[in-house]
Amino acid sequence: MCEDDRTIGRRALFVTGAVAALTLGSVTFPSGAHAEAADDQETRTVRGTLPTGSPDFVYLPVEVPAGVAEIKVSYAYERPSVPAGTAGNALDIGIFDEHGTELGGRGFRGWSGGARTEFFIRSDDATPGYLPGPVRPGTWHVALGPYTVAPQGLAYEVTITLTYGKPAPAPEPVYPPSRARGRGRAWYRGDCHLHSWYSDGRRSPAEIAALARAAGLDFINSSDHNTHAAHPHWADQAGDDLLIMLGEEVTTRNGHVLALGTEPGTFVDWRYRARDNRFGRFARRIRGAGGLVVPAHPHATCVGCGWKFGFGEADAVEVWNGPYTPDDEVALADWDNMLVASVRGGHDWLPAMGNSDAHRDPDRVGSPQTVVLADDLTREAVQEGIRAGRSYVAESKLVSLSFSASGAGGEHAGIGERLRVAPDTPVTVRLEVTGAPRCTVRFVTDQGTLFTSDPLPVAGSGTVEWRTTASYAAYVRAELRHETAAGPVPGALAAFTNPVFLGSWAPPFGPSGRRPGLLTGEPGAAPITAYASPPGRTSGGR
Repeated sequence: MCEDDRTIGRRALFVTGAVAALTLGSVTFPSGAHAEAADDQETRTVRGTLPTGSPDFVYLPVEVPAGVAEIKVSYAYERPSVPAGTAGNALDIGIFDEHGTELGGRGFRGWSGGARTEFFIRSDDATPGYLPGPVRPGTWHVALGPYTVAPQGLAYEVTITLTYGKPAPAPEPVYPPSRARGRGRAWYRGDCHLHSWYSDGRRSPAEIAALARAAGLDFINSSDHNTHAAHPHWADQAGDDLLIMLGEEVTTRNGHVLALGTEPGTFVDWRYRARDNRFGRFARRIRGAGGLVVPAHPHATCVGCGWKFGFGEADAVEVWNGPYTPDDEVALADWDNMLVASVRGGHDWLPAMGNSDAHRDPDRVGSPQTVVLADDLTREAVQEGIRAGRSYVAESKLVSLSFSASGAGGEHAGIGERLRVAPDTPVTVRLEVTGAPRCTVRFVTDQGTLFTSDPLPVAGSGTVEWRTTASYAAYVRAELRHETAAGPVPGALAAFTNPVFLGSWAPPFGPSGRRPGLLTGEPGAAPITAYASPPGRTSGGR
């Protein structure tokens, strides 16, 4: 074993690329000395210290000679005590192969963030989160990501072990199909934000698929942090009853974004901040690979979670993430403000969705879930329904909604659509609900919450109606809320819908081609009780 002690200083490093990153001196192995010796190993250990204010990424070059069958990396770092309110040490890790560390380049071979202390790569297998394949000669780079650094600095140790020998044959990846049986044009339930053990989750794809089926889901989306390594491992879990889409949670230091339903094997780089002006390039990368761009939990309070890239490149936004909490309430209000700005400014609107972000027990897959009106159970049809806003979000499979608006002349529009009526034409807004005992219905418009119902019966089913005009409300969306005392947030959501727009104006196509849908039709629910209120009057509210 060879050891190398180094302290990070300005003279020991050089800048690589425009993004904040530094590269250390190389770790070398004797070239060709063990090329014919099967299972022979060589190990190098590097120690160093990163100061407070270190760049986002520090690269440790490793000169890999010919004849290597496996590369293994392990690491550790000190976690000293810090004063209250001060961030302690957190160090992520990954690796790039001989193709280099160029942003968006071909070199990515895996990332585990802070979820693992070691990993290996060989031609036929790799640690979850890493890509199997040949260990070719050249300069590889161990990528260290000092997420937070304590005032005392971050002392680390990295050990690289090369195993020599003949590589095993690499398996051909198999991916899940882009279509399931489906029911034709119908409402399909899905959860598009899920983590497996291929990033920081604790569940296998098989366990997640079983939980998805139990939650009544028709589709899911794989979204492990900063890696697509899980993509080939979902094929065995797909079936006629479950569509499995592939993607990634692109986890930057300035917010997280779902690459939803990309082509199999698509990797989207995450090594940039908002100030680097790189996000537009990678949003286009997602769409170019057939995916949707969906900022996730934009107001979450975890380090690096707050969304700072703006919404100009987004196809939808994740308003509800996991158990309903105050940051979801903020995200809902912020999304509603964006709706107001879109109708008043005459520009495109951004649909909302909800996902579980489930990682491990007791996280519940499918809570919440997005219910999408799609032409069939295919990747493209589900994405089109999400992009058009033909969807609502429910806390579980027990909750079903039917939401529409109709005009005096027989005009009709559903969720995500436009009811084209004259400004003063009477409009009836109708919500049918099942599975929501004692919940209260709110109708929210660009003027605020204009109607609040009495609680639904204990049976959980009912029909709520309200009358308005397009001159009074440019859009109407529905919220279904629990009794005030239920949940961690007073009046936590049980469900909410995307809006129905009122009036003759239609927004132009936006940067991603979104616009309100052109098709109608929604599931029915047995009406139990009805409430009505004229414009300007609310029941059970201020």
